[in-house]
Parts: sequence; structure tokens; C-alpha cells
Amino acid sequence: MGEKLQFTELDQYLFGQGTHYDIYKKLGAHPTMRGRKKGVYFAVWAPNARSVSVVGDFNEWDIQKNPMQKTGPIGVYETFIPEAKIGDLYKFYIIGYHGEEIYKADPYGNEAELRPGTASRITDISSHKWKDTTWMKHRPEFNEKKSPMAIYEVHPGSWKKHEAKDEDDPGFYNYRELAHELAAYVKKMGYTHVELMGIAEHPFDGSWGYQVTGYYAPTSRYGTAEDFKYMIDHLHRNKIGVILDWVPAHFPKDAHGLANFDGTAVYEHEDPRQGEHPDWGTKIYNYGRPEVKNFLIANALFWIEECHVDGLRVDAVASMLYLDYGKKDGEWVANKYGDNKNLEAIEFFKHLNTVVLGRNHGTVMIAEESTAWPKVTGKAEDGGLGFSLKWNMGWMNDFLEYMKLDPYFRKDNHNKMTFSMTYAYSENYVLVISHDEVVHLKCSMLNKMPGYPDDKFRNLKAAYAFMLFHPGKKLLFMGQEFGQLREWSEERELDWYLLKEEKHQDLQNFVKTLLHMYTKYPALYAADNDPEGFEWINADDAYRSIFSLIRKSPTKRNNLLFVVNYTPVDRPDYRVGVPKKKQYKLIMDENGLLDKPKIFKAEEQECDHREYSFNYSLPGYGVAVFTY
Repeated sequence: MGEKLQFTELDQYLFGQGTHYDIYKKLGAHPTMRGRKKGVYFAVWAPNARSVSVVGDFNEWDIQKNPMQKTGPIGVYETFIPEAKIGDLYKFYIIGYHGEEIYKADPYGNEAELRPGTASRITDISSHKWKDTTWMKHRPEFNEKKSPMAIYEVHPGSWKKHEAKDEDDPGFYNYRELAHELAAYVKKMGYTHVELMGIAEHPFDGSWGYQVTGYYAPTSRYGTAEDFKYMIDHLHRNKIGVILDWVPAHFPKDAHGLANFDGTAVYEHEDPRQGEHPDWGTKIYNYGRPEVKNFLIANALFWIEECHVDGLRVDAVASMLYLDYGKKDGEWVANKYGDNKNLEAIEFFKHLNTVVLGRNHGTVMIAEESTAWPKVTGKAEDGGLGFSLKWNMGWMNDFLEYMKLDPYFRKDNHNKMTFSMTYAYSENYVLVISHDEVVHLKCSMLNKMPGYPDDKFRNLKAAYAFMLFHPGKKLLFMGQEFGQLREWSEERELDWYLLKEEKHQDLQNFVKTLLHMYTKYPALYAADNDPEGFEWINADDAYRSIFSLIRKSPTKRNNLLFVVNYTPVDRPDYRVGVPKKKQYKLIMDENGLLDKPKIFKAEEQECDHREYSFNYSLPGYGVAVFTY
């Protein structure tokens, strides 16, 4: 075997330390040359296997034909097969520790057979000629604390679908088709990023991609690995950032997956109290094992460095941090200090975020962490976890509870909308209304709103306006921008036909206006993490359910005054206190942008504990945005 093909002593050392950051270039299946022979180099980690061979299209799936050779004590097996070629399906045939026969998909495979098939497919991921040079050159300049981020969360398989040719045809768009349609739509609407759900290969559509079997393979539902790179490339050329959902918390028990890989617990903890989620029926990674940590950290780097992805949203972080997450007494094991913190997972996050962000300036690591764990976005060296951003689940829960209320009862729940500002600067936050909020009988956003259909639309506009003006980056799940009526289902496309109706079209235009306003005015994003950038005018007007606030620009120009009324009662005599005796220009109301801004002059009249104010006729469910 040529020297460059072998899993060398250095590879073994780094892998054993958990620091072989491009291990995916060694393990897996790689088309290559051996001398003058073209073929494929295969390598797999199966530390407790008795033997391993490769079976596939190239050898009639014969378990005898291509045995692999063990290289060194770490348990990596390798071989070179001249007959193997790009496009062939394959698996590893393992005689397990107890003598059992096991067929496994390649943990490092870059492409997979379309479900329900479970084999891996040989591909060459190095063939794509990238055209996003400008984007990649400027990426290090992106600073999530000071740049705008309006994220469109998308499930690619159900954003749009083709008409099915027959009952077995899922109607999926290919990554290339998706690239063009999604880029055009996202650009038109004014989002800065897309967050894609369910990209890593997974066996079951209904898991939405949160139970992964192929961590290094973009799902074949929408095309090849090359098609996937084309999509990223095209989005970048349209100045759209790409975030992927990433699931290092757990993995499914499917026979071809990572579970019990060589007849023993390789990727998971052996003790089911540490290695299983009773509620989810999944396995938990062993974060203390260097090769497992390496598998995950290199995977994050694979998506960001090899596929040019701009960030990862890390799923179910809380389930990793707490040893007793979703478990009853007797179902978990305390750490060495006797408490419920998963020390190995904490160390894993610090290592992961330091390496990924340290090597890739301008990318982001986003935590979906649902508890009040301290310093999630704090620096690793200061005892933090090192994430760039954290989903603000507290804000989301309070906000949605308030918006669901009949306006009559909102006065008694006023603090639900103001409480989030007491902790708004404790982390770097993203305000989210994700897919989780519009499934499983939780209703679509429009149907969460109280009242008759007209009221629902007016409430939702007022809700989105408040979300935009509250500090924090933004994320909205697909379909909610135009008032999807039905809950989301991965089995059908969004109800785009609703846009033929004026109300839905109007809502979509309103959201579009908000998003374009967001990226236009630095007041709305540049000081998200600075208390100086936000000021309540009146946070206590509970009786009338009116909120007024200011977002300040770091340049002191184009500051924004925002007023919103959460009852249907018109307030023709409404007066708002203002910080200065100046002119205030009304640029937008509940109907969208004004053709011609209206000027309001502040008078010397005390209101909202301020000496200057002006009168503005505020309608029921009214929204008003002034610049000054």
C-alpha cells in the first residue's frame, strides 16, 4: 500500500487524542490512486471487532472478497479496492466482539442510498469548483454581535414540493432547484440567513432529521453531495448565509447506524443510565471518549470548512449538559462531585467551539439551550461554553403566551412582554419562533392569535413588529411570514396558494417591510448586546396594553421610536413621551411603509416621565415607527 494511503502512526496518535480535525479525509471511502491503479481507499474505526471487510456493488456483496487490515492498536481497519468506483453502494461487514455478524453504513460516508435503503455510496466530495470566493473572503469580517441576522428556518423537503408522479414519489426538490428558488425568495423577503433542517442523512422523514445516521452525508433525498455544495455556493453568491441544524446530543438505534457499532458500545456509553434517552429511544454519545469527540468536532469542521456552511445551530444542548435530563431517579448516574452536570459534555462544548470558531472567523455556533445554564455564550476561558449565540426560549414562551391571550386579559400579563429585558444582556440571544412552535397541536402562528380572522392578522402584525424591535437576532420558521393556517407537516409543502388572498399577501408584505427595515437601520441590530442601545419610553402602560420603546443607533443618527397597541381599542388622544425636543418622522404603521413620512414635533409637555412629548392617534392593534 502506498504510504499516503495508510492510516499512519501520527493519524492514530491524533485520533487517540481527539484532535485529528480532518479525520474525515482519512476515515470513510476515498477515490484515489495506488501506484497507477485507480480505486477507492476505505478506512473504519471498529476497536472491538474481530474482523472487518468491505462489501458492495463492486464485489457482489461478498463478505470474503475484501477483508480489511487492522492498523495499530487504536482499532482502525483499512484497505484499497481497485474495482470500487464512484456511485457504488457499500457497507462494512463486521464480525463483532461476541462473534455476531453486523452490516454497518459508513460513519464517515459522504453520500447514502435513498431511504429506505441503508447503504453508503462512494462519492468524490473534492470535485466541486467553488464560485463563492467573494463571500468566503469577506466571511471573517462578519461579527454576530454587530451585524444583522434575520434567519429563515427551512425544512427543505416541505418548503415546496413537485406534484407526485405516483404514490411512491415524495416530490422533493433537488438541492439545485432549491438553491435558485430559495435564494430568490429569501433575498426578496430580506432575510440574511437560511437555517436548514434535516440535512445530515437520516432514515425516517418524521424525525425531521434530528435522528442522524450519516453525519458526513448530506441527505440523498434532495440529491448528491455535489448538488448540496452547489446550493451553498449559489446562496453565498446571492449574499445569503447558511446555518445547518446539527445534532451531537443523540443518535438512533437503527441497525445500520452507529449504535453498538462493533458489537460493543463504541460511540455511546455502555451503561444505559448514561448512554440512553428513555423518552426519545435514542443513544447518547460518550463525550469522554477521545475518538467520539473527534468524530463530532471534525464533523462540525467538515460542514464549515469542506462545505462552506457559515454556522451550526446545535440541537438539544440542555439534554447534553444535564445528566438527569428527561430521566427519573435511578435512570442516571451523578458525576464525581455528586451532581447532575455532565462534565464531559461541558468540556466537549468548550473544545468544539474554541476550535471551530478559532479556525473559522465570521462563522457562528448557536446553542438551542432551554434552561438558565450560565455563560452559554461566555468565553471558554472564563468558564463559559463558548457559543456565539443562544436561542432565547424564555422570551419566546412569554411572548407567545401573551399574544395568545384575549386582549381583555393582556393588561394582567403585561410583564410577560417586559420581563425579557431584565436578562436580555446576560447572553448573546436569537429571538426564535421555530418549527417546534407550530406543530403537535400548538397551532400555526396565525391561529395562535385571538379573535376573528381580521383580528388574527392584526395581532400577528403587531407581534412580528415587537419581535423585530426587541434586542436579539431573529429567526422565523417558514410559512409563518405569510400566515400559514395549518400546522406544519413534513409530508406536504407550505400552503403557498394562500398568497392569492389579500390578507395573506398583505401579511407577507408587512414582514418583508420589517425585514428590509431591520437590515437598513443599524439601531435595530448593532447594539443588541449593549444596554445603551435600548430604552423603554413606557413599559408600564398595562391598562391600555401599549408598549413604547427606543432603539438607538451607535452613530446617534436614525434612532427609532416604536409604539404598539395590543388591544382593538383606538386611542385618538394617545401621547408619547420623547427624549428630545425634535422632529419625529413617522415612516411605518400597521399598514406598512408610508408613501410620504409624517412629521410630528415634540412639545414641552410632560408625558411618560419626560418633559417632551407629542400626540399621535394610535389605532387598535396599531404599530408606529418613527425615526429621529
